[in-house]
Amino acid sequence: MDVGASAWLVILLALVLANLPFFNDKVFAVVPLKGTAGGRRKHFVVRLLEMTVLFFVVGLVGIALEGRIGTVFPQTWEFYAISACAFLVFAFPGFTARYLRKRH
Repeated sequence: MDVGASAWLVILLALVLANLPFFNDKVFAVVPLKGTAGGRRKHFVVRLLEMTVLFFVVGLVGIALEGRIGTVFPQTWEFYAISACAFLVFAFPGFTARYLRKRH
């Protein structure tokens, strides 16, 4: 896999995983919460914790792909701050669909 394809794969994975907590009521889209059959939804804090874990998953996939291409370059705090902000921006469509759209 070349550099361009790896970069687009990481961006697409980040876009999908950033929206995953908002489009279902299961943790990581696999584990149902206790009592969700009665119409209970995930709390916002659970969604944020899930997004944090998924952010690190995307980072690990990015590091693995970078390692396959060549040398893994060391990153400073600025890189992680920008990538966390980008992950939050990627999550905006899911947040909008879950919390800001009117339900009829």
